[in-house]
Amino acid sequence: MKTAKELFDELNTQDESTQVEAKGAGPINRSVMESVCSFSNEPDLGGGYILIGADKDDSKLFPYYTAEDIGDTDQLQADLATQCASTFNIPVRPRIAVEQVNLMNVMVVRVDELSPAQKPLHFKNEGLPRGAYRRIGTTDH
Repeated sequence: MKTAKELFDELNTQDESTQVEAKGAGPINRSVMESVCSFSNEPDLGGGYILIGADKDDSKLFPYYTAEDIGDTDQLQADLATQCASTFNIPVRPRIAVEQVNLMNVMVVRVDELSPAQKPLHFKNEGLPRGAYRRIGTTDH
């Protein structure tokens, strides 16, 4: 599993990618869950990372990410784990690590690609095809 420092270095070198998504500090919202879904579904990607607590500064010529404290780390981890277990048609079990970068707590989330027999993962309250997401470039579709 990559470290938060490695992910920040990658983001500041090449921005978001097919395997790295940056999210600011805040609650576990729909956008985070769409990323979980897309990393789980995209064929041959092997999954990906979500870095929560990555603040993007767009005022520079090139995107620059800095650490932004995520607050209550226990609550944020519990919210993510609970939503991953209950939101989709099958439970997803991401690997979660809280690390400090520049004295700020950030969260590294590793989402593995599901086996072909488990795909497509989708939001169970939306069904298919509307509730399934894929990772296309740097976006979730």
